[in-house]
Amino acid sequence: MKRHALMSWLKQHDCIVEREGRSHTQVYCRTTGKSASVPRHTEINTFTGRGICKDLGIPVIEER
Repeated sequence: MKRHALMSWLKQHDCIVEREGRSHTQVYCRTTGKSASVPRHTEINTFTGRGICKDLGIPVIEER
């Protein structure tokens, strides 16, 4: 999946960017109070994207 699609999904579920690092972006979900790291690659593995959603406690993204 594209990183842009994952970041849009996270934004729809009340997640914000805490900080930008060199290789990862730290994302915080305001509704659940959990955070996760998103790799800064243009393509993100589907399993990684699903794992990030599970770590944040939001619905799993479905690839379109």
